[in-house]
Amino acid sequence: MFIKKIGIDLGTCNSVVFVPKKGILFQEPSVVAVTLAENRILAVGKKAKEMIGRTPDTLRVYRPLRSGVIADYRVTQAMLKYFIDKALGSFRILKPELLIGVPAGITSTERRAVIEAGLAAGAKGVYLAKEPILAAIGAGIPIDSCSGHLICDIGGGTSEVAVISLGGIVTVHSVRTAGDKMDEAISEYIKKKYNLAIGEQTAEEIKIKIGTALPEKEPRFFEIRGRDLISGLPRTIKVSSNEVCEAISDTLTEIVQVVKTVLRNTPPELSADIMDKGMVLAGGSSLLRNIDELFAKMTGVPAFVAEEAMFCVAKGTGVVLENLETYKKTLMTKK
Repeated sequence: MFIKKIGIDLGTCNSVVFVPKKGILFQEPSVVAVTLAENRILAVGKKAKEMIGRTPDTLRVYRPLRSGVIADYRVTQAMLKYFIDKALGSFRILKPELLIGVPAGITSTERRAVIEAGLAAGAKGVYLAKEPILAAIGAGIPIDSCSGHLICDIGGGTSEVAVISLGGIVTVHSVRTAGDKMDEAISEYIKKKYNLAIGEQTAEEIKIKIGTALPEKEPRFFEIRGRDLISGLPRTIKVSSNEVCEAISDTLTEIVQVVKTVLRNTPPELSADIMDKGMVLAGGSSLLRNIDELFAKMTGVPAFVAEEAMFCVAKGTGVVLENLETYKKTLMTKK
């Protein structure tokens, strides 16, 4: 079967590739390793991520996307080409059509950069759709109904909160604070409290293994290794989930503020709908334990984590691609 359409959730941390009728093909970290001397791309995805913090001076490991938008055009193009080649395999006759999820707050220049990178990577046409709408479709929210739905998409680089009604965004607010900021907060906290320097990957692992949004009666513990800042030697310590909770509380408060801002700007009729139905949390960072309870507690609106929260945007691209003609008019910008 020829693949003619590919949906890509181009994330700051991870990118997910979806093909209609086949589902999610693969998920890879949005990371590229480049040799400095020849400026050649050495590895993309998982292989490149394994190199973070372990490279000699001749190599650089890039994350070509920052806060959900392109920070390095050439490297993003190489990454998109890698995703297209991996999805299509060596046997390809036709150029595919790409649908890429982009943040709602993207500027026209950033939008053009994504389209041009997609075309240069070998796509026939590139469509862009806003991530909050794709996340809502992927989470199974009936976006065309006339009642209001609140979706909160917390990814790696951005958190976007939108109220959706009648197939469009009524109010939206995004902040460039999400999973990456939580990782930074964890490593800062450990540096201050234990005089221990840890890498990006370790901070992310702590968040995934024992991270929680609310303090727990019975905390979990996780053993980590890092470099002692005083002696300069390797050292092992144990961190508790309540310490992680303390470390990331400011970041979470910032995201909750965005939800409150959106609720303040929502028309009263839609506010009543949202109170009835609650808000839906999507995106990889919404998998943090107890995050739904924290959001419900701080906003007074019930909160639920979507099923397969990490893949909501990618699943949304699949639905849109299967009904491309219907959605072309309402959702997308095309080049």
